[in-house]
Amino acid sequence: MELQHVVSFLDDYLRINSYPDSSVNGLQVEGGESVERIAFAVDASMQSFMYAVEVEADMLVCHHGIIWNGIERVTGLVKERLKFLLENEISLYAAHIPLDAHPEIGNNAMILRSLGIEPEEEFGDYRGVKIGFAGYTSEEFEDILEKLEERFGDVGYMKFGEDLVEKVAAVSGRGAGYIEEAVRAQVDLLITGEVEHAAYHTARDAGMNVIYLGHYSSETLGLKALMNVVESELGLDVEFIDIPTEL
Repeated sequence: MELQHVVSFLDDYLRINSYPDSSVNGLQVEGGESVERIAFAVDASMQSFMYAVEVEADMLVCHHGIIWNGIERVTGLVKERLKFLLENEISLYAAHIPLDAHPEIGNNAMILRSLGIEPEEEFGDYRGVKIGFAGYTSEEFEDILEKLEERFGDVGYMKFGEDLVEKVAAVSGRGAGYIEEAVRAQVDLLITGEVEHAAYHTARDAGMNVIYLGHYSSETLGLKALMNVVESELGLDVEFIDIPTEL
């Protein structure tokens, strides 16, 4: 299949021009003209590039690409990464905020659906657009925590809210900054990827429950769902490259 056909499909499906972002979304590096196999990975790195070669992928789709706010110089690590991709004719495609915010296969919608919660409300303001989702349930905090531990392994949490959780919001990655918005939206539990030190006091003072899955873990669901869409709609071979950072 022609590379440009794959790129056009991804651009349209993810609506990559609908969101402000520091990432350059879409095709970041153009490799060969045709695509037969696509690899998917959370992070664009030399490690994921080498794995892409191992699985004979013509294209790599990542959540975190290698171009943020443009490129000023092609030196050092930038040079080495670009050189490797071009020499091996691997195209690199990035979908950052568009993959977080997608209502069907986005990271945040998929986090809620992993709990059996339908994303009903947009949540998480980012430069004037909403990138997360909230939905409703009626479960004990401990039961939700147990479900997430079964799905993601060890997770962290701060329990400062009520035992009974009725409204859950999800913002993957570094989403602890949305605690105060969660309070205003009458959310009982915020699920995110990672937290920073100051989030402890914000959550405690606000009486908010927070569960953090790990930045990496919180951003695998959307990629895997997108991978299934590509396989189904385009009929291409796909491969998920799992390179956990434990962060």
